[in-house]
Amino acid sequence: MHPTDVRALIALMDARRAGAEMTAGRLGAVLGLSSAGPTALVDRLERAGHVRRVRAERDRRRVVIEVEERAVEPGRAFFGPLIERPVELLCAYDERELAAIRGFLHGAHEAAAAGGGTTT
Repeated sequence: MHPTDVRALIALMDARRAGAEMTAGRLGAVLGLSSAGPTALVDRLERAGHVRRVRAERDRRRVVIEVEERAVEPGRAFFGPLIERPVELLCAYDERELAAIRGFLHGAHEAAAAGGGTTT
């Protein structure tokens, strides 16, 4: 599976967990895709059976993208063990320690996003 497809499924799962609807346009914005990119991405994921297009509950004119349950299970099987142990470890820290960990991870993420390396 293409890395963008995986990122899209993760973004869709995050939206699902938050109870938010995700349109193709919003998905494209989250992933930083060009204007035609989201449609091609959703078409590809839909053909593979990972997502479906459905009408929005509040505004039936809008089309939202939902993850098919059969796409969720392989992700849980693969990522579940990778996530469960770190979550268990984090439960042992107090709020002050968690704030320090968050600060470090945020800084590391920003450094990676900016290219992170230095030249000598």
